Amino acid sequence: MSGNTPNSPVLPGAIYTALRSSILAQLDPPGSTITEAAVADRFGVARPTARIAIDRLVTEGLLRREPHHAARVPELGRDDIADLFDVRAVVESAAAALLATSAEPPAATVEAHHALLRRSRATTGGASFTDEDIEFHRSLVLGQSSNRLARMHALIMGEVELCIAQLDSQRLIGVHEVIAQHQGILDAISDGNVDLATARTRAHIWGARDKLIARYDALHPTES
Repeated sequence: MSGNTPNSPVLPGAIYTALRSSILAQLDPPGSTITEAAVADRFGVARPTARIAIDRLVTEGLLRREPHHAARVPELGRDDIADLFDVRAVVESAAAALLATSAEPPAATVEAHHALLRRSRATTGGASFTDEDIEFHRSLVLGQSSNRLARMHALIMGEVELCIAQLDSQRLIGVHEVIAQHQGILDAISDGNVDLATARTRAHIWGARDKLIARYDALHPTES
């Protein structure tokens, strides 16, 4: 960040991007406190600039902030995971059903799928595929015709991204399994099969939910 002045208008966006990446990579792990002072020092900017980036992450659900307290990276519990993925299944399966009525998957979703394929071929099995996975699901919902459905999805995507990043980093699901499931969703949409597009989208999301919950239960045996 050196060479930029604290009042540069591009800095809040750059700080947001860097913090977002750090949170999703769990370099700022769940439970971490993210203060304006610490962010300002970390990036060499003024506190108001740091506040803009933090506020944006709070709005997106990647940070939480209680009144009179610093922002924190959410520690998602078992009920949080179950609720998030159940809501996500409702929204995304509805989006897939709408897309199947026209039998045309969004170009951005197809490209995200191809990006995931390229990632799987170019890297070893330990490489992260979080960005491509998130883009597949976000573009799927953005590509359908209902703006309200897209807004509903945006409200939960920050926390969903935290879950997807956790799923990826803990290697609970392999890239080839994700690719196969994504391909199945795209095929059902392309075939105009509303019921199958709905079922495959729900199964894909519920499968991820169940893996995350099983992992959570293994780490917190007294809570399950």
